Parts: sequence; C-alpha cells; structure tokens
Amino acid sequence: MTSSLPSPSPAPAPGPASGSVLDLAPVMPVVVVTDAADAVPLARALVAGGLPAIEVTLRTPAALDAIRAIAAEVPDAVVGAGTVITPAQVADTVAAGARFLVSPGWTDGLLDAMKASGVPFLPGVSTASEVVALLERGVREMKFFPAQAAGGTAYLRSLAGPLPQARFCPTGGIAPDCAAEYLALPNVGCVGGTWMLPGDAIAAKDWGRIESLARDAATQYAQYAR
Repeated sequence: MTSSLPSPSPAPAPGPASGSVLDLAPVMPVVVVTDAADAVPLARALVAGGLPAIEVTLRTPAALDAIRAIAAEVPDAVVGAGTVITPAQVADTVAAGARFLVSPGWTDGLLDAMKASGVPFLPGVSTASEVVALLERGVREMKFFPAQAAGGTAYLRSLAGPLPQARFCPTGGIAPDCAAEYLALPNVGCVGGTWMLPGDAIAAKDWGRIESLARDAATQYAQYAR
C-alpha cells in the first residue's frame, strides 16, 4: 500500500516527492510528552533542526493535547501519533490533527480503522509472517518493532530478498552508533529514535540543545534521504 500524506488545514507542511511518510526525513523523532505546554517549543526545535516528521506516542495523558497543539501551531511539522493500539485512538488522534499513525503491532480491527482514517499508517511487525499478512492485505509500509530486540539489521536484511515489497521504519533501541547501518538497507525508509530528545533537556526546557541534536542527526544521515 502506498499512502499519500493528506493536506492538512489550514497550512500544509512540506512533504517528500514520493508522498510517503517514510521519506520525510531519515530520522523520525519518537516523542513522549508529559506536559502539553512543551509540545510546541519541542516540535519547533525538531523542525528547525531538520527533522519535520514527529511521532508523538500515546503513552501519557498529555499526548492528544500535544498532537493538537503541534498540528495547530507548527505548520512545518508533520505530526503523527504513535503507540496507537485501538480503533478509538485512531479516531481521536486523527481528529486532533495527526497526519500519520504508528502502531507497535496490529489486529484486523485496528488495521481496518487505520485504513479508513484517510491518513498514512505504519502497523508494527516483528516477524516474517506478520509482514506477509500485511502484504496480503495491501500494506507495504510498516514499523519494525522492537528493532534491536527483534533481530536488528541482520533480520531486516534477510527479509529484503524474499519480501522486497515491504518497507520499514525500524524503531526500538536505535542509537547513533547503529542508525546508519539500518538506513543503508534497501528496505528501510527511515528510523525512529529518541536520542535527540534527552530527558534532562526536556525537563530543563533546553530547546536549543534539542535543536542542535536534531540538526546533528539530520546532517549525519542526510545522505540517506529518499
């Protein structure tokens, strides 16, 4: 399945030529927001650093408000919802302004809801059987999770031969010392990571430091931009 980024309102964020969320930037920050007031300055720092695709995980009560604020106030960001595990969360996050959805796994009910949402989505997989099942259902773009624990680059490399149709965003344990190895694989579009979002910087509201770390990531992996 090739998903196109929807046109947000009121101001469209820039998107890749391919229209795929996997191609927005080589690195997708995976954000846990505990205070919704931090969402906008955090997103602005990431965008200024060159990382426009931002996955806000539904792990805290502040997540929906964070997505809503970023969608409304940071037009150059492409904000998505992560840790989506129920059809109700699909509806709630899209209503809040999420422009893509990411799940750690999938069920038929969740997949149906994501397909009906009108926004791109990355259902989570960790086995070849799950990949085949999604391909059978017309889905070609997926999250590989938990990437390092599930076999890392060696596992993804082994999938590229028999299942070249599938493309992945590996997430889970990705760090600067291994990100390039993932991005060099032909079936990887981007990686999800948190290393540009240190907890002490967020607690201190040190948005300049986060912008600098985002810029380092964007620059270091620019050669892998699709």
